[in-house]
Amino acid sequence: MRCPFCGSDDTQVKDSRPAEDNTSIRRRRICPDCGGRFTTFERVQLRELTVLKKTGRKVPFNRDKLVRSFEIALRKRPVDRDRIERAVSGIVRRLESSGETEISSEQIGLQVLEALKSLDDVAFVRYASVYRDFSHAEDFEQVISEITAKISRDSDME
Repeated sequence: MRCPFCGSDDTQVKDSRPAEDNTSIRRRRICPDCGGRFTTFERVQLRELTVLKKTGRKVPFNRDKLVRSFEIALRKRPVDRDRIERAVSGIVRRLESSGETEISSEQIGLQVLEALKSLDDVAFVRYASVYRDFSHAEDFEQVISEITAKISRDSDME
């Protein structure tokens, strides 16, 4: 692993342990050249995924971009970081185990919507407004009425 401070290729692992989500390994490293200390994370990757954009362009799947989508939708919302990480890990696991190497951005967006629906209603509406390209107030009203209907169904079942 290259040192982020001096660029040396010769870094040493000082400590390894599972990360909080148990889907990655956290490694503390030190650079013998400059003495810099830093942390890296190692994850299992079942296969290389490619995202097929609406324009037809293909780009490599980027987990960090998926995390950023959740963080933007959940900005200033009371959702624990571990729940976000579990949701992202679940989506990545489903995508990797689907058997497909090319995944449409639409499929990913639908999975994010589904995960946000169970995490936070406000974040769900925020993401849906961009994903579904809302242009009128009625678009918001329709999604909010869907959420309200879901809440009343859930409370009737209790």
